[in-house]
Amino acid sequence: MAGKGAEFRALLKQPGILVTPGVFDGYSVRLVEKAGFKMGAISGAGVSESRLGWADRGVMSFEVNLDNARRLADCCDKLILRADADTGYGNAMNVHFVVRAFEKAGMAALMFEDQVWPKRCGHMRGKACIPASEMVQKVKAAVDARRDHDFVIVSRTDAAGPLGVNEAIDRLNMYAEAGADCMYADALLSQEDIANVAKNVPRPLIVNMGLGIRARSTTPLMTPKQLEAIGVKVVSYPRMLSTAALKGMMNALDVFKTDVLGKNEVVNRPDLCAGFEELNDLMGMAALDDIESKFVGG
Repeated sequence: MAGKGAEFRALLKQPGILVTPGVFDGYSVRLVEKAGFKMGAISGAGVSESRLGWADRGVMSFEVNLDNARRLADCCDKLILRADADTGYGNAMNVHFVVRAFEKAGMAALMFEDQVWPKRCGHMRGKACIPASEMVQKVKAAVDARRDHDFVIVSRTDAAGPLGVNEAIDRLNMYAEAGADCMYADALLSQEDIANVAKNVPRPLIVNMGLGIRARSTTPLMTPKQLEAIGVKVVSYPRMLSTAALKGMMNALDVFKTDVLGKNEVVNRPDLCAGFEELNDLMGMAALDDIESKFVGG
């Protein structure tokens, strides 16, 4: 039976672009799997914000990130997951152990980036990158560490903003030569830059789109088909579900404060909340009932 890494590699060989919604918790990973997507990209920002309540500025530790990834893998059967390991939590030696841990946790792929630590979201101001030669050693350590050769190493560069798109291309080529399986260019500033990177790197290219946060995003929005036409192989939507979830909670609280507390009214707003049965169905109630019927009180 093929492992998750082999399944991801098979998807990369299929024609067309691979669309990967960002996931960060049990709700999002189950929704993405139920919706029929083949792969989800664990959003480091989403995990930091939802679990810790802090922005994506390097506050989240390796242990928190790993534990969350393991839990997501445990509650989905078919969905392939790519984890986000930030900068690798140290130097090349640390990367060795980080790769082994995320591979053991059930991931198909692991991404880490060439920012300095503490890192920050790729679309925030103030990013800085480590020397490319240091990142090359991290990539080599990652490739050497994996036990399953099919486990996919994704090397991300954040160099386009602070250092220019040509530097980003040069770095991705160095990372590919060091053994990275996929390239990830973050925060590209124009459609021309995206096309330029896709044309000039030797491995499948991943980019992200900021659906729902356009006002703060540096990368112009494009459809998957438009990205496919210029050579992008994978598109990720890391903040789509986390920002949608946050907005939903904000809307529900506004109605609760205004109508229930403010006007002393009984409010029924099914448009703002998932139904009880819908929630239980999504969260595996049938599987729990099946286990209970087999082994409890029989």
